[in-house]
Amino acid sequence: MNVVFIPGATSGIGLGLALRLHAEGKTVVVGGRRTELLERIAAEHPGIGTVTIDITDPASITAARDDLATRFPGLDTLITMAGIMEPEDLRDPASLEVAERTVEVNLLGPIRLITAFLPGLLTQPAATVMTVSSGLAYVPLPATPTYNATKAAVHSYTESLRVQLTGSNVRVIELVPPATRTTLMGQQNSEVAMPLDDFLDEVMSLLRADPKAEQILVERVKWQRNAVAEGRYSDVLTVLSGRYRS
Repeated sequence: MNVVFIPGATSGIGLGLALRLHAEGKTVVVGGRRTELLERIAAEHPGIGTVTIDITDPASITAARDDLATRFPGLDTLITMAGIMEPEDLRDPASLEVAERTVEVNLLGPIRLITAFLPGLLTQPAATVMTVSSGLAYVPLPATPTYNATKAAVHSYTESLRVQLTGSNVRVIELVPPATRTTLMGQQNSEVAMPLDDFLDEVMSLLRADPKAEQILVERVKWQRNAVAEGRYSDVLTVLSGRYRS
């Protein structure tokens, strides 16, 4: 990773990861829809690049890709960070709108990004695609059914992408966060969520320790990630079923 683009990095894990990578000397570009947030990040963190991008709009993705190809021709890393998480009551027909929005952002967004940027990454001497799934890809949080489903799909897509790129110059990594203290689902003060700085510390250590890792798994997420293999799936699902219950 030398020149890194992180769409969806105007807050939370995305911004935190951008700042950590920038502090390690990487050239980092953050992307987002809100120009005012991008301008503030650029002002507060000199040296970090920004680009306006809406991952629900294919034309916006193409425009951002072309802009970055001109300004950062050595771009060798894409981290598909953008995502939303909203509760759904599946008995309510209005939940369909939430589901459609979630699929558009969390699943079609990363697929569109990878499709747009992969040709350029394949021209670099070495490159990386990092997708972002979730511990909820492995055991769902029943309050957010479509979020869980999109993250399971991102995991599956990542596995296929890695196999198809075997023998190429592109390394494929899946970052699997646990519940983390960000504004996603209002978890910034949640006692059951991992403090953001602790999560970022562990992620950066794991990236340094194993350059060939296929998944980045902090200890906190293994409770979910390994639930099936360890015969704990029902117990973990029961715990998650009690969260965000109305």
